[in-house]
Amino acid sequence: MPARKRYLARKAPHRLPSSRLVSTNLFDLWVEVWRKKVAKGDVIVVRYADDLVLGFQYRTDAERFLQAFRERLAKFGLELHADKTRLIEFGRFAARDRKQRGKGKPETFTFLGFTHFCGQRISDGAFIVWRITAKKRMVAKLKAIKAELQRQKHHRTTEVGAWLRKVVLGYYQYHAVPGNSTQLRIFCRRIGWLWRSVLIRRSQRAQVRWDRLTPLLTRWIPQPRILHPYPDARFAATHPQ
Repeated sequence: MPARKRYLARKAPHRLPSSRLVSTNLFDLWVEVWRKKVAKGDVIVVRYADDLVLGFQYRTDAERFLQAFRERLAKFGLELHADKTRLIEFGRFAARDRKQRGKGKPETFTFLGFTHFCGQRISDGAFIVWRITAKKRMVAKLKAIKAELQRQKHHRTTEVGAWLRKVVLGYYQYHAVPGNSTQLRIFCRRIGWLWRSVLIRRSQRAQVRWDRLTPLLTRWIPQPRILHPYPDARFAATHPQ
């Protein structure tokens, strides 16, 4: 995110018509016109389907856009989701400015399964938007895995292990972003606990000690590692100068 972006407005229109593709394309055209004709500062728009985040250089632009967007949606009988629409101070100077005003840390926001927050890169102290797996997303995934493990309780261990390996690797493919290592390790450990609990319940006499389970986990549950580069490295590779 560019250095001067300070204000974010999180929008998620609901009750969109069935022609969602047309609706979102019309939004892209409308917001581009608004950016050129109305905005006083820079504007960034990140949209996925009908879920989006907008960054504004000036708070006045963010407030003006939010009002205009609400009015435009109302013309089509639509409205913003009250629980998912927020105007927050965010960006490179947000922490410094809020501290000067005697306020706490900048707020966070959740987008596409990640909780985003202001931070600094460990290597050089440069500003960065850190992303960690949203708590609700991880809890939902673990619940789904637990249910499937219980369904496969009496299946062969190798069969269950092969399935778990695919699930965990798929999870890493999406969530293994810089700064998310701790959440990935938590996910990995909880998978081990879930599998152990299911193995124990195979029979009343079943006992699975950790010293016996560890080789099984090592074989089938891959350890987490970061798979994605930092956003600036990805951007540089996609848009070389």
